[in-house]
Amino acid sequence: MISNQILQNTIDGLKGITRNDLCIIDTEGTVLASTFPDAEKYTTAALEFVESPADAQVVSGCQFFKVYDDHQLEYVLLACGETDDVYMVGKIAAFQIQNLLVAYKERFDKDNFIKNLLLDNLLLVDIYNRAKKLHIEIDVPRCVYIIETNREKEGNELEKVRSVFHGKTKDFVTAVDEKNIIIVRELGEGEGYEELNKTAEVIRGLFGGNANQEVHIAYGTIVKEIKEVSRSYKEARMALDVGKIFFEDKDIIAYSALGIGRLIYQLPIPLCKMFIKEIFGGKSPDDFDEETLTTINKFFENNLNVSETSRQLYIHRNTLVYRLDKLQKSTSLDLRIFEDAITFKIALMVVKYMKYMETMDY
Repeated sequence: MISNQILQNTIDGLKGITRNDLCIIDTEGTVLASTFPDAEKYTTAALEFVESPADAQVVSGCQFFKVYDDHQLEYVLLACGETDDVYMVGKIAAFQIQNLLVAYKERFDKDNFIKNLLLDNLLLVDIYNRAKKLHIEIDVPRCVYIIETNREKEGNELEKVRSVFHGKTKDFVTAVDEKNIIIVRELGEGEGYEELNKTAEVIRGLFGGNANQEVHIAYGTIVKEIKEVSRSYKEARMALDVGKIFFEDKDIIAYSALGIGRLIYQLPIPLCKMFIKEIFGGKSPDDFDEETLTTINKFFENNLNVSETSRQLYIHRNTLVYRLDKLQKSTSLDLRIFEDAITFKIALMVVKYMKYMETMDY
């Protein structure tokens, strides 16, 4: 349904052009929008007009018009004055409001279709039939974004995102739950993942001025048909989770950039526990002291380079070697050997994944 604010803006604009006062009253006698202060005095006449068979009539110096939505009476429009010019203004205003009803209804229908498409709630035949009915192209490239925000604190994030895509009728912005805003973006000719990332940065910029607002943006792969949009959505959801586990420093993450994190995320927890027990025995990386963990992370950051790692840690090379030897005795893994380093790195990622899944269970 059209908001009262939009109705008010519409008749304000029409008054600015025609210099005629207008008013909109619903079928229960409530004044929804008006350009003059004492519109309530016409509510009784409006209710009587609702019951009459006429679609237009003059009452108490005002022209009354009925506004329908698919043969269902929605509003009574008043245009103040009895002249033919006022009648014409009223007819134009009623026509404009009726067109707004059609546009908003179509937008709602499209929004409902996109939600069901994303959630796999439609049969294949229904997808094509409804897309055709709603004039949505079937075989164009699209990609799905998910923006996760703490929406309960702000409340206007959805409108912020929609403002970026205002006027882009082939893109869809919707929400399927309290936290996530979904964008189904249609790509133009020659556009690819570089353009998708630029769009994500623009969206991130909408929330950049608010230090208290945590925002994560993820997007799936480009799909060629509308039936595959749900796959891009599932990829974006996975990218969102994997990004929060393994890429904490990134606000934007693409499904195509998840690397080994994508594989680990799909492992069953019992298999992860078995792997960790095999690597660390009865221990866990959590048992390592802060100094050891810092050393390990810095060693990986510097691609297993002993000299560079010791320089950045401000310690002697022999001190670093001693720490690595100590770690080797407790885990049987020598991080200076590539194969052992890979095993240790994967084990650390598996532990992070297990911790994340534990928090999700609560």
